[in-house]
Amino acid sequence: MNTMSEYRGKRFVVTGAAGGIGRETCAILKEKGASLHLIDVAEGPLRERAGELGGDVSWAVSTIDTPAACRTALEAVDGPVYGLIHLAGIFKPEDFNDRPEIVYDQVMAANLHNAFHISTAIVPRLDPDAITRMVFISSLAFRRGAFDHTAYSAAKGGITGLVRSLSRRLAPATLVNGLAPGHIDTSMPDHIWSIEERAAKMLSEIPLKRRGHPRECATVIDFLCGGGSTYMTGQVLNVDGGIVAG
Repeated sequence: MNTMSEYRGKRFVVTGAAGGIGRETCAILKEKGASLHLIDVAEGPLRERAGELGGDVSWAVSTIDTPAACRTALEAVDGPVYGLIHLAGIFKPEDFNDRPEIVYDQVMAANLHNAFHISTAIVPRLDPDAITRMVFISSLAFRRGAFDHTAYSAAKGGITGLVRSLSRRLAPATLVNGLAPGHIDTSMPDHIWSIEERAAKMLSEIPLKRRGHPRECATVIDFLCGGGSTYMTGQVLNVDGGIVAG
């Protein structure tokens, strides 16, 4: 197989497409011939990214946090879907002394509820003539527990459970997997890495002694969507520079 045309004729829906990992994922899929439907809450960056990717790309601005929002976000999808790549989410700390339930509700809606809603909305659109794919993004925060990000850690644990449950429910027609990134060089955790002492401590805990690049996550997503992972489902792969192992 010519891997540069591996996804020709295949349509992917990518949420969080304007973020760091989303941008790199879309680039790889497009390089391999995929048709793309991009979803994000940030209209400007999303519009810009769609323009950069060129033809056979549609997009929608949406929070995808309700069934109705998901249906609307998918209206522009023309034809059966080969893959859902769900990367949308927020990383927000809570203060237990200042109404933490507000942040909890926001984080759950933007990281877990939307994953359930978009996956149930996409199932009727999946290509019946292909072994289709779903890929979700969990986090190192679930594996270890993130300091002052309790809601985020819980939501990402929910993603892992969702992957395992959907993998059984949708088999054998759809392979459902995920990845659990560690410290990746995106803008999402900037509020943590801007604290010098805390950043130094986190870096010292990474066996590879550096933050990951978004493309290093995107290549794992590509693997989970491609021909090399056809006997894998229900798995969440660590992409963390060795933190969990170390």
